Amino acid sequence: MNATRQHWLLDTEITFLNHGSFGATPIAVLAKQDELRTRMEREPVRFLVRELEPLLDDARRAVANLVGADEGGLAFVPNATAGVNAVVRSLDLDKHDELLVSTQEYNASRNALEFAAQLAGARVVPVEIPFPISSTEEVIDRILERVSDRTRLLLIDHITSQTGLIFPVERLVREMDGRGIDTLIDGAHAPGMIPLDLRALGAAYYTGNLHKWVCAPKGAAFLYVRENRRASVRPVAISHGANATRTDRSRFFLEFDWTGTFDPTAWLSLPEAIRFMAALVPGGWPEVMRRNHELALRGRDILASALGIAPPAPDSMLGSMAALPLPDGRADEAPSLYGDPLQDRLLDEFRIEVPIVPWPAPPKRLIRISAQLYNEERDYEYLASALKKLL
Repeated sequence: MNATRQHWLLDTEITFLNHGSFGATPIAVLAKQDELRTRMEREPVRFLVRELEPLLDDARRAVANLVGADEGGLAFVPNATAGVNAVVRSLDLDKHDELLVSTQEYNASRNALEFAAQLAGARVVPVEIPFPISSTEEVIDRILERVSDRTRLLLIDHITSQTGLIFPVERLVREMDGRGIDTLIDGAHAPGMIPLDLRALGAAYYTGNLHKWVCAPKGAAFLYVRENRRASVRPVAISHGANATRTDRSRFFLEFDWTGTFDPTAWLSLPEAIRFMAALVPGGWPEVMRRNHELALRGRDILASALGIAPPAPDSMLGSMAALPLPDGRADEAPSLYGDPLQDRLLDEFRIEVPIVPWPAPPKRLIRISAQLYNEERDYEYLASALKKLL
């Protein structure tokens, strides 16, 4: 077994190849969260009223350094879906507006966009992005084809959930900005998987999870808003900050940092998660990302060989996840995510946890593997042998 796995609580009887869904938090980071929870419960008023804001600022600084962001525009949210909701619910839309979204957008984020559009009478314009795919130019060309003089916003994944593709967001932001269109990037998988420099990227809005590839506790995510858009973005829950008269903190912080009583320890554990993961290998975060990327490619190649197919995307479009098409499921089955019988059999018969994704729609489906430091090449070899027996 990979010696690095000792730092996680993961069941040693399970070959865990699904870090991408919910992440997995190292024992040391969980211990830090327990320490913070104990401190909070010893004197809740002191902790939440007198001590919380400086602790949040420390955590914000650590995250801003990791993702290349201006601290003043970085707010904590419980997950990227909440970040998307905050942005789209803050837009002053009307019936003339069009909202572009890729057909590979995460379902929850797409639903948030549809809801906001419905309230305003705006139109959601889906852009078909193929998979398998040959280059990032296919993404750019298809999106630009659907831009009109009514386009108000582009919602785009940085890394797609279903197919694990890295989309060319740098180019897309430039193209949209040149047309006077804002971009909201759903970066749920990006922090900790690929290098980020949000200042240089320049998107109007960027939201990312930190419980996935940064390995923070569940409930840690951020929303980054460009300076010229901060005044208009409000949290999903409107609370005390809406009419606060304080002048020592920005309205953006006053609203997002406190939306009601909650457990902030996932956010406050972020400095430890960032530090711990960087310390696991010489070279820190760049080496973590490099190792996971190379392992994901090796795992993809092992599975592609076993399935007798070509890799469905260029290496450059992958980070620490890879998806491959599988033979169709049964036509009389309409499985949801985590509901494919093949996924159940892999777990029940082989003790392998890996998602079988219904995409683009049943009976079509994909298998998506993840690579984290606790994984090793033989995990994918074992999965390949199991698939040969089950398919």
